[in-house]
This record gives sequence, structure tokens and C-alpha cells, in this order.
Amino acid sequence: MTEIPGYVAGTWDIDAVHSEVAFTVRHMMVSKVRGRFDKFEGKIVTGAKPEDSSVTASVDLSSINTNQEQRDAHIRSADFFEVEKYPTMTFTSTGLRDLEGDGFLLDGTLTLKGVTKPVTFEAELNGIGPDAYGGTRIGFSAIAEINRKDFNVSFDGPIPGTSGGVVVSDKVTVNLEIEGVLQQG
Repeated sequence: MTEIPGYVAGTWDIDAVHSEVAFTVRHMMVSKVRGRFDKFEGKIVTGAKPEDSSVTASVDLSSINTNQEQRDAHIRSADFFEVEKYPTMTFTSTGLRDLEGDGFLLDGTLTLKGVTKPVTFEAELNGIGPDAYGGTRIGFSAIAEINRKDFNVSFDGPIPGTSGGVVVSDKVTVNLEIEGVLQQG
């Protein structure tokens, strides 16, 4: 892998206050709706060699926030996430691949509504460095595209007067801005 300035092997807790788990989905075939999850947690373990690193994360699906409470309640229902039965979404990495100086690919499995599928995030290391409290922080940006129907999130509200138009597209773009705090090096 490419040399990483300031690289530190260790265990990092995801700092949810300075991180974001967000998504974008096409709505009514004409615009995009953005949302986020307000409650999540996870660990990053940076290995002696970067390619030996791993990530685990869990998202509280009831914390969905699209800035519209009625829509959020619908997304929590059985039409979408069915949060009473499936309260969390999890990600566990399975490998890390270098993109020759243009970031890396983080392979893993995503579990949502009882379905586990492989997902690859295209990621960029934003930096590693000291914080104002004497600790060390690491930052990443990552993006992946999933098909919601692969995870049994299959609500299809048709748009009247269109031939095949649906309220929500199948494609969902997942955007991550993650900051980790070193717990042990």
C-alpha cells in the first residue's frame, strides 16, 4: 500500500459527534432526498500494515432523519426498515485494497433487515493527527452505492400518470464522513 503520513496502528472509536452516516435517494424520479442517521457507533482497527486494518459499525435505524418527521416515520415502518423487528444496520469489513494513491476500496458485508450482502466503499483517508486534548484522530470519507431491494427494502409506490415511475428509486448512495479517536496504539 501507499505510504501514509502519520500512520498509527491501533484501535479507534468512531466519534459520532464529528462523523456522519448519510444517504441520497432519488424521489419522484425528479429530485434527490438526503437523509442521515443520528445514532451510530463503531471501531476502526489499523493494523501493523494498512491492508490488515478493519472496521465494524452499527447504525440505529430508528435514528433516521430526513428533516421531515412524517417521512421518517414511514421509513421506520414495515414498508421500509421495519425497525421494531430490525433495529440496526451493521457493517463489517472483509478487506482493504489500495487504489494506487487515489484512496482505497473497503470491502465488507452490510446487514439490513436480516439480509447480509457484500458492499464496497470507495474511501479516502483525510488525515491522521493530534487533537486539542492530547489524543490522536483519524478521518475518512467514503461512498458506496447499494440497491435497497437487495436488502428487502422493497416498497414501490407508483407515481400516478407515469409509465413505471416510482416514488423512491432502487439505488441508494451511502456517504460517510468518519472521524476516529485513538483508544490504544
